[in-house]
Amino acid sequence: MAHFAELDENNVVLRVIVVSNADTSTPDGTEVESIGIAFCQRLFGGNWKKTSYNGNLRKRYAGIGYTYDAALDAFIAPRPFPSWTLNAQTTDWEPPIVYPTDGKVYRWDETTTSWVSVEG
Repeated sequence: MAHFAELDENNVVLRVIVVSNADTSTPDGTEVESIGIAFCQRLFGGNWKKTSYNGNLRKRYAGIGYTYDAALDAFIAPRPFPSWTLNAQTTDWEPPIVYPTDGKVYRWDETTTSWVSVEG
């Protein structure tokens, strides 16, 4: 089974569907993304990209609301906070201050742009 993400005009993921191997493969059984995309377009129209649960393709599995970045060929999760920046190499959002390593549990406070301990 293969998974394909439908993208809107801004490359934001609208939905992810499962497509049978028979609908994504050549007659000899070789899976080809363009065959799966053509299948999705015949059924639903739209713009589609293949995604993968194991992260072997496009950095991570596409989720609704994620954005496909063509330059990075990656699905990017929504930005969790305005102060966080995208690491183009990992395609993860990073806070302006590294998470503390003192063993306590913290939450991000966007107002102060700092980690705040949640332990009493």
